[in-house]
Amino acid sequence: MKFHIITIFPESFTSFLETSIIGRARNKWLLEVKLYKLNHYAEDTSGHVDEKAYGMHGQVLSAIPLSRAIEDIFKKIWQKVPVIFMTPSGQKLEQKLVENFAESAQEYIIICGHYEGIDQRIIELYVDYEISLGDYILTGWELAAQIFIDSVTRLKSGVLWSDISHEEESFSKKLGRQKEYPVYTRPQEFMWKKVPDILISWNHKKIEDWKKNNLR
Repeated sequence: MKFHIITIFPESFTSFLETSIIGRARNKWLLEVKLYKLNHYAEDTSGHVDEKAYGMHGQVLSAIPLSRAIEDIFKKIWQKVPVIFMTPSGQKLEQKLVENFAESAQEYIIICGHYEGIDQRIIELYVDYEISLGDYILTGWELAAQIFIDSVTRLKSGVLWSDISHEEESFSKKLGRQKEYPVYTRPQEFMWKKVPDILISWNHKKIEDWKKNNLR
């Protein structure tokens, strides 16, 4: 998987890209993330990329630097790839949609909005998908982009320790898009609470039945 991230805060991705499963995926060349600082595409040397919104309060990321950034990426990779804009007004990100993104393309551009968002003309001219994490507002959408990358990347072969790890988990197709059953590990008793006897019975059919009956 390859992601091109347009952001005014590329430094906010440092820890995310270097640690845990995402860090290992990059080390194994299963994931590549390119960061593009939007200020480098500003019209002047000041790096100014936002303007006051017409008819309302707040600042909006300008069309010209965003267009320059997107066109520069298209030119560098010799093709046009799907452009995603993370925004609370977009389609809500759910597991089925995540699976579609993991299967439908290997390369994406993600625009991280800030302030009041981005100029609507960029959405109309370039954006293929508007994606929301839910009905709430963030100061900037770098965190949202990281969540999107994580959710999609972990479905790719070789990223997790086992390719079947994600097949039976919350919202998976195998569990009927329901939430996963409770899970337990050692010790068998903790603060007077015990692991259900059936889970340590070695009766695989009863264990499978228990899991089905405890989906949430």
